Amino acid sequence: MDELLQRVEALETYLDIEGRKSRLADLQKLRLDPSFWDDPEAAQEIEKEVSLQTGWVEAYESLARRRDDILTLQELQVEEDDADLVGEIEKEGRLLEREVGALELRGMLSGEDDHRDAIVNINPGAGGTEAQDWAEMLLRMYTRYGEQQGWSVSLLERQEGEGAGIKSATLRIEGNLAYGYLKAESGVHRLVRISPFDSSGRRHTSFASVFVYPEIDDNIEVDLSSGELELQRFHSGGKGGQNVNKVETGVRYVWTGELSNGEKVKVAAESTEERSQLQNRERSMAMLKSRIYGMEQQIREAAKDELEGSKKKIEWGSQIRSYVFQPYTMVNDLRTDTKITDVQGVMDGDLEPFIKAYLLQETSSSEG
Repeated sequence: MDELLQRVEALETYLDIEGRKSRLADLQKLRLDPSFWDDPEAAQEIEKEVSLQTGWVEAYESLARRRDDILTLQELQVEEDDADLVGEIEKEGRLLEREVGALELRGMLSGEDDHRDAIVNINPGAGGTEAQDWAEMLLRMYTRYGEQQGWSVSLLERQEGEGAGIKSATLRIEGNLAYGYLKAESGVHRLVRISPFDSSGRRHTSFASVFVYPEIDDNIEVDLSSGELELQRFHSGGKGGQNVNKVETGVRYVWTGELSNGEKVKVAAESTEERSQLQNRERSMAMLKSRIYGMEQQIREAAKDELEGSKKKIEWGSQIRSYVFQPYTMVNDLRTDTKITDVQGVMDGDLEPFIKAYLLQETSSSEG
């Protein structure tokens, strides 16, 4: 308990709560200026920062209140020697530990794009139905994770597999620091299990790739003029009802061009879930720009790591995690060596141990 209370004190300094309160006071003065909304864009940016700083301060103050309650209970327990209070203190301690861990994890997210919403793209590897089924399982896992965090999860695109599973799917996950948490999930995910599609009951190994990138806004410019942009229209299987049988509402943008490191790429983004072609065009273009921005971001990170002599592998194609269902149960993150035996819990969205270990590793690497 003493160590836990010390972690609360350490967070106050680490998160610079007093500095955030001072900044909030300054921002509040700006908001009181009669000309505050004369520049709407500048005002919106200030409003965003107010919301951000308020979130940090309120989260810490919640911890501090629970800490103070525990200290009060401890004093009462000593004075009255009440055994019932011991159980109450332990209960409050468990709740405090959970909140401290969550805020410590949140405190590791300070990247320039960590505050953004996340786009999660999932594609099966070679292997037909088995790999497509695995990709759909990952789609469900990330949907559950986002919902557990209280975020808004929407399906932007889904291509059904042949027989089972999916050929591809894209999620938009909207929530506080969504990209900061989910960026740890980019990479190849490997499944080992007895295939339900194999009548001989043999073990199969399947792969699926996950690419997570930040959803950008109008403040970030992505220049597509250096390449060729192609618009493709097709019949959508989305939520447009009977309309999808008559009108080509599905939209796919394909950009063929060169990234800043000279690599020639073909990048595609499609949207099928909106009701109109115009909505799908807007959504597809936003996804395309976000994806290219994400690729350029990884190029910058790779150059930075090379400059710093880091041995981290940040390529999105690197295998990052192995999920074994048989002959034993184990999920092993190959980057951090974090192992979880509760496979079903992980598939139901319990990803925090992996994400926290990854962020701890990244934080210590950058500090080193």
